[in-house]
Amino acid sequence: MNASATTAFADGPRLLADIGATHARFALQTAPGKFEDVRVLKCDDFDGIVSLLKHYLAGHRDQKLHHAALALANPIQGDEVRMTNRAWAFSTDAVRRELGLHTLLIVNDFTALAMALPLLKPEDVVQVGAGAPQPQAVIGVLGPGTGLGVSGVIPTADGFVTLGSEGGHINFGPADEREFAILEYAWRQWSHVSYERLVSGPGMEIIYRALAERAGQQAPERDSPAIIQAALQDGDALCLEVLECFCGMLGSAAANVAVTLGAMGGIFIGGGIVPRMGEWFARSPFRARFEAKGRFSDYLAQIPTYVITTPNPAFYGVASILSEHLRGRSGGNTLMERITQLRAELTPAEQRVAALVLEQPRLVLNEPIADIARLADVSQPTVIRFCRSLGFQGLADFKLKFASSLTGAIPVRHSQVRVSDSTHDLSAKVIDNTVSAILQFRDQLDVRALDQAIHLITHARRVEFYAMGNSRVVALDGQHKFFRFRIPTSSYGDSHLFALAAELLKPGDVVIAISNSGRLPELLEAVDAARAAGADVIAITSSHSPLAKKANVVLTVDHAEDSTSFLSMISRILQLLLIDILAVGISVESLNEQRSGAQAADGDDSRRMLISHLDS
Repeated sequence: MNASATTAFADGPRLLADIGATHARFALQTAPGKFEDVRVLKCDDFDGIVSLLKHYLAGHRDQKLHHAALALANPIQGDEVRMTNRAWAFSTDAVRRELGLHTLLIVNDFTALAMALPLLKPEDVVQVGAGAPQPQAVIGVLGPGTGLGVSGVIPTADGFVTLGSEGGHINFGPADEREFAILEYAWRQWSHVSYERLVSGPGMEIIYRALAERAGQQAPERDSPAIIQAALQDGDALCLEVLECFCGMLGSAAANVAVTLGAMGGIFIGGGIVPRMGEWFARSPFRARFEAKGRFSDYLAQIPTYVITTPNPAFYGVASILSEHLRGRSGGNTLMERITQLRAELTPAEQRVAALVLEQPRLVLNEPIADIARLADVSQPTVIRFCRSLGFQGLADFKLKFASSLTGAIPVRHSQVRVSDSTHDLSAKVIDNTVSAILQFRDQLDVRALDQAIHLITHARRVEFYAMGNSRVVALDGQHKFFRFRIPTSSYGDSHLFALAAELLKPGDVVIAISNSGRLPELLEAVDAARAAGADVIAITSSHSPLAKKANVVLTVDHAEDSTSFLSMISRILQLLLIDILAVGISVESLNEQRSGAQAADGDDSRRMLISHLDS
């Protein structure tokens, strides 16, 4: 692994988890491929997903975590998650807010495992039987644990696509009289018997009881680990028969996945059960049953089968999914990133072309080579050499690829408007800068601070806005919105009145101080007076300003703008967005309180106010 591959993430470590019905495995990813503080917790020790996550995170309070991804033994559809094999239900966004995360992904555990397959090394697996993988072919994966997970991974030009599958729930098909007897035993309890009912940990216990009854034996109660131990260490005949039967069924299930997906890249066996069987699994009926497919036996004989032996392989997959998600959320443009990365390797003249492309991408797309060369202060052949340094045949080839990569992509960097910009360029810059800033703002919101601010305003005796200049319009917007919720609200835009108004405040009052710089002396003096009077202060300002240090709650607005030459356009928009978020949050909190009976008489009015606000 090269040095860049182990570089720590700029935004801190990432929380990863693989949560099954029985155990939950956690790690902090501190760099690509580097997992630290791996822990395994028993799900039975916790009453829900939040308490489980908080228990692990209790040892990492000194580390600020922004992003997390959880692999869950469950189908994932939408925000609400209800676990199949455990009585846990939760909202993904509610958990994200509770933990103060910017990003929380929930993915199916076998989707994560499938995504890990291309990252596995030869020492991470053990091949069972013959066969060789075909390059750039579909790969299948299944694994018995508490259930039977099934998935696959499909290679594409840009990487891999995983399949979200619940293939473990297809109908079980017996291969002989003994398996038919097991199926009849299971039918007594379920009208539909899937492969998961039998090819899983609980399924092994059903096979054990069914075979004991078939043999007329009074066998002691055993769970799946005890059955495996009794078979392989004690040589128990019944338990050995259970393992033979189980592995044969698994071979049939794996063959079904292989022919369904056309998995010429191989079939991988994951989960926690098969690795416990060790070398015995290679001698089991698994591979023979895998190839026992009649006319398709020769087809399956070419497909290799592997047992995944590396611990916690799902971490690689869920980390890869999170990384892809964050790259997509960032709005980054891959060709722009490539130019930035290669810039230092270009000649000084080519670097001037690169600077022009990064600063004014649309101008480069629209102008002929002569104008591009003139604006970059280089020769026309230098423009061609720049394109060829990036792997393109010439300027036309570069423009074609560059145009398609810009479509729908918003640069995350701030492009400063220049006096020399055309109307087309300045319009594009203003719009792109604003949309980019909003997306970054969304991902960096401090939801805990928002919750605190909403709670303070909802229960405030009085709310006063202090703001001047460009922030004055934001204060007036907030006064208008909050007054509609029957909150006594006033707004001050004269710095001479700030301190006078603050001295009249009392406990239970709230001041919302809005300032882009957060350095106005009169505003800071008023905030001190408000705090001394017992009022709470919510600051909407930059995170490192003096105002932020004096407030009870800080709602940060950080964005790079040259306010010496231009008005702070984007900062004002982000401040207005915060006012809207607070207003909707106040509406929701008021409705929740009224539904619980606190103010039942006014429920219809508040509901009308919420609908009115959302419509506006």
